[in-house]
Amino acid sequence: MNKKSIILCSLITLLLGILVIFCFMTDESYSIPSSKYQVYLNGEKIGVLDNKDALYDLINKEQIEIKNEYDVDQVYPPKGFEIVEKTTYNDDIVEVEDVYNAIKDEKDFTLKGYTITIKSNEENVEPTYIYVLDEGIFEEAVKNIVKIFIGEDRFEQYMENTQPEIVDVGYIIENMYFDNNITIKESYVNVSDKIYTDVDDLTKYLLFKDNTEGETYTVKQGDTLENVAESHKLNIDELLYANDSIKSEDTLLAIGQKLNVTLIDPVLSLVYEEYVVQDVEEQYQKVVEKDSSQYVGYSKVKQKGVNGINRVTSRIQYTNGDQNAGVKIIGDPVVIKAAVDEITIQGTKKKSSYTGGSVSEITSGTYIDTGQAWAWPTKSPYVISSGYKYRWGTLHDGIDISGTGGVGSPIYAALDGVVVNAQWGGIVGNSAGYNVVIRHSNGYYTVYAHLSKILVSSGQTVSRRQKIGLMGCTGSCTGPHLHFGVFIGKPYNGGKSINPLRLWS
Repeated sequence: MNKKSIILCSLITLLLGILVIFCFMTDESYSIPSSKYQVYLNGEKIGVLDNKDALYDLINKEQIEIKNEYDVDQVYPPKGFEIVEKTTYNDDIVEVEDVYNAIKDEKDFTLKGYTITIKSNEENVEPTYIYVLDEGIFEEAVKNIVKIFIGEDRFEQYMENTQPEIVDVGYIIENMYFDNNITIKESYVNVSDKIYTDVDDLTKYLLFKDNTEGETYTVKQGDTLENVAESHKLNIDELLYANDSIKSEDTLLAIGQKLNVTLIDPVLSLVYEEYVVQDVEEQYQKVVEKDSSQYVGYSKVKQKGVNGINRVTSRIQYTNGDQNAGVKIIGDPVVIKAAVDEITIQGTKKKSSYTGGSVSEITSGTYIDTGQAWAWPTKSPYVISSGYKYRWGTLHDGIDISGTGGVGSPIYAALDGVVVNAQWGGIVGNSAGYNVVIRHSNGYYTVYAHLSKILVSSGQTVSRRQKIGLMGCTGSCTGPHLHFGVFIGKPYNGGKSINPLRLWS
């Protein structure tokens, strides 16, 4: 067969093959492929749409209530909804209404907005999620939180770099930040989630978290900010944070006035660091001189005690308005006025009929006199970084003393006594870290917590101003300090705490 014949046979065979194929084709096979839209919900096919815009138009038409509630122009399908454009021969098109009914019955519709994720730097704390349509809402609420804790004027001065210069005493904010990992991501937000559209509502949430409904108290005759705060397990500052209309603790209350007494539970941790120059009062020491020419029971103040004043420069850190325990003193203090010891003469001469005995039992609410002068438990200068007060709904049953040299600074027994606890935890709990508890005369106990080292042992008799340990930051602690507590009765075993500063009042 010649070359032309071979080519002719091949062409005939090809044409016959094409003819056979067309003979067996269905009517559907004659369709021309076109762009369609495959709809999925959570990975499962719902159907194919001819026009995706028709679906969005129907959603907006049917979900007018959502549009009005949130003042938006567009409502979007639920999360997990997906439309994929495909070029296909498939003409099996479903109605837009069928797709709408399928997603309406299965999932919530969404709005285009922002998801704010707030993660704590503490372990085992679940993230907090906040949903807004305008990220500016969150930014303004955060500014409000800062103003609540440091004041609007101070915030503006810090931001504009116009803080007043320190002349003799005063403070400036050196640094400010949130100790959280905050991310803001554009996303589709379920309408079933709490979506914040009002700055004030979000501010309340950031300050009170789940307690936004709050608790209200009506002022009665005789009420003061101090007793209202204490009766609701708040300190003055916390009460002021919750009531922005009250500008200071000196504000007079009006009968019938409504106060928010809700315990704050901030979502964010605002940390700010201050450079502070302050005049710190130094408690005078009480000294007893024995006089054998006077009978037992004789007591006379030879020299009246006077508190001293030291001008101390330090850096202090605060978290949500609460001063952290660690305070760093800068340089040496300037003595503005030296402390003067109080000297008391006590008789030791015994009458022939004297048979001994002891002082009567201590009762609370009166000036404390144990027959011996109390000693300050740390070196000077010092800063009381946290007082005897309620903090976050729990009574801080002592005072925190910082700024005496930090870790390794000596800690002294405040009075003669017997050590009943010298270990980690024990009767005062693990949050106290390494601690010493001393039992004194007349039922008094003193607590020295967060030590770096203990220098005495349980059962040991110690004397006033004896070094019993070294300052540290063990247990539940944010910086080197001494937590000094005073109890009438055994601590946390029926004893009652008192303000330690009453020892020197």
